[in-house]
Amino acid sequence: MLKLPIYMDNNSTTRTDPRVVDAMIPFFTEKFGNAASRNHPFGWEADEAVGEARKQIGNLIGSGPSEIIFTSGATEAINLALKGVAQMYKKKGNHIITQVTEHKATLDTCKRLEKDGFQVTYLPVDKFGQVSAEQIREALTDKTILVSIMAANNEIGSLQPIKAIGKLCKEKGILFHTDAVQAVGKIPINVDEMGIDLLSMSGHKMYGPKGIGALYVRKKDPRVRLDPQIDGGGHERGMRSGTLPVPLIVGLGEAADICYREMAEESKKTYRLREKLRKGIMSQLPESYINGHPDERLPGNANISFAYVEGEGLMMGIKDVAVSSGSACTSASLEPSYVLRALGVGDELAHSSIRFGIGRFNTEEEVDYVIDLVVREVNRLREMSPLYEMAQEGIDLKSIEWSGH
Repeated sequence: MLKLPIYMDNNSTTRTDPRVVDAMIPFFTEKFGNAASRNHPFGWEADEAVGEARKQIGNLIGSGPSEIIFTSGATEAINLALKGVAQMYKKKGNHIITQVTEHKATLDTCKRLEKDGFQVTYLPVDKFGQVSAEQIREALTDKTILVSIMAANNEIGSLQPIKAIGKLCKEKGILFHTDAVQAVGKIPINVDEMGIDLLSMSGHKMYGPKGIGALYVRKKDPRVRLDPQIDGGGHERGMRSGTLPVPLIVGLGEAADICYREMAEESKKTYRLREKLRKGIMSQLPESYINGHPDERLPGNANISFAYVEGEGLMMGIKDVAVSSGSACTSASLEPSYVLRALGVGDELAHSSIRFGIGRFNTEEEVDYVIDLVVREVNRLREMSPLYEMAQEGIDLKSIEWSGH
């Protein structure tokens, strides 16, 4: 039996897996100790649970348990990585390289660092939203201390050539950070194989709880040092003070463990459902376009633009389906998505784009329902659009001189 509304916005957040909730519950009530209390069984029990979670996360990304630093989420992890490196290594240089389609957590942190006297290069992306290691090589100066490139884009799902970038950074002795929020648990990530020195991740994008994230900080070859951003009791190897939220940490660990065990199967299923959705919609609607790379993308992400349709109008028409237009984190603004603009997508098409995020709990039946609904609504809205009518008659809309401006 199909249940409405249907959730297809898994790039903005995921439902917490019931198995994760089960693992967390005892740590609110019976096992409520402070992991920093070293002198009684309640503290030991909490500390042991935190240690286990570090192992589970380390397994998923190929790191040692002691290289995992817990934060309140990925935004804090990214702030700690970028500001922490910039301040710690500023005697060595003041230049940072990133790219224009990063998440705002990275872009706004870089803007802040520019105010503090750091130089930031924002690399442009190609029409698929990707940068190349070659572009980074050309942007390097003798003052470059950090490169920060996301593993997978939150809006368009495009993957970046992380391994090639990591290799280049290793050759040049420059630190490499990746915002891997969308990638961890969905595609294989290995910090050693990919030459990653710092990696940010978040619980709520991988079926764990909100309010918990982690930063991987490499311990050897090279040993990465960070200037802490939150001062206090010296928790987390002195990098991030504050009492550890044990229930949330246990939840993140369990979520990572489930991804570790089930990712290969799950990403096949997610990919199959996404392709069914994409083909089902696009085969029935002319002038619909996929944004991002056709193949090198997250298995569950489909970002589609529908010409002659307003994205917001379409979202109202399919209000029984949770999707997003542009990025959830910046949807307070009516500007077309800066990510789509960077790919060279025109404003009209950018305004007509919908992001579908398929995840662990979506079903075949839901996908069938959404295909029918979207096709019906796009056709309905197009019938009401004078521009669509003119285009159907073969009038080149670009050649028309509109009066009244």
